[in-house]
Amino acid sequence: MCVTCGCGDTSNVRVEGENDGEHEHVLADGTIVRHAHHDAAHAHDGHGHDDDHSHDHAHSHDHAHSHDHAHSHDHAHSHDHDHSHDPGHDSHHHAHGGATEVVALETALLAKNQRIAERNRGWFAGRGVTAINLMSSPGAGKTSLLVRTLTELGTELPMSVIEGDQETSADAERIRATGARAVQVNTGAGCHLEADMVERALKALAPAPDSVLFIENVGNLVCPALFDLGERARVVVLSVTEGDDKPLKYPHMFRSAQLMVTTKIDLAPHVDFDPARAEANARRVNPTIRCLRVSSRSGEGLADWYGWLRALVRLEAYS
Repeated sequence: MCVTCGCGDTSNVRVEGENDGEHEHVLADGTIVRHAHHDAAHAHDGHGHDDDHSHDHAHSHDHAHSHDHAHSHDHAHSHDHDHSHDPGHDSHHHAHGGATEVVALETALLAKNQRIAERNRGWFAGRGVTAINLMSSPGAGKTSLLVRTLTELGTELPMSVIEGDQETSADAERIRATGARAVQVNTGAGCHLEADMVERALKALAPAPDSVLFIENVGNLVCPALFDLGERARVVVLSVTEGDDKPLKYPHMFRSAQLMVTTKIDLAPHVDFDPARAEANARRVNPTIRCLRVSSRSGEGLADWYGWLRALVRLEAYS
């Protein structure tokens, strides 16, 4: 569960081509749940698991509930409500009150994510894989930029893609049509990719050594900024069909990125968008951010984008 926006739990995440095995996720109350998944779609409609929950947070229970499965409690705050645990379900509906619990949960979730992100970073470094996290609002043109890039640079740089969307494999299919390899990650109700999702996708995708891996995040300018995936660089994509004040409205996203790519620049004369003002706003929140303007349709500015990619790969090779 994303404690920033309250989006759904990660038990519904499906990684295309994932092998049988086990994964874990953290529930809203801090419970760690481990699941065995049995097929590539990772369906959660009536699957079986041990439901072996371990609680490391402190509170005491002052309510009646029945347990059909084993889990241990090390609690120290009180509840005045009744609930029952059903091992066929992954979510607990605890009514935890107060900001303290939310902050503690957020800290635990982000710390867990960071540990896996560092593991991903080591995996990338050990294989010479340059991982790039692409983030934007929905419809800003990330996939179109990737399709053009893969088509024109595919023979020069080995590249593959992890595609993040709530549902469908439409974008992964567009990527594969270029000849590049791609794995779709469907987050269900989730609004962003997390490090463990990338870790699972890496097992299915197995990017080639000394290659470029694009991670196309779920369309969202808020939560993806908070979750390190282990990437080498972050790129935020801003379309001219959006407002040029977006960097000021979503400063955390633009502050966390090394590069801002303004897309659909061929439409700029036809919309109320000032590219120079958008770039100035981005530099107000992040003075070191680089800015490029491109059109995946006309090809304008793509040489600069390709030059940035080549430089990043060279930098990675010598770092």
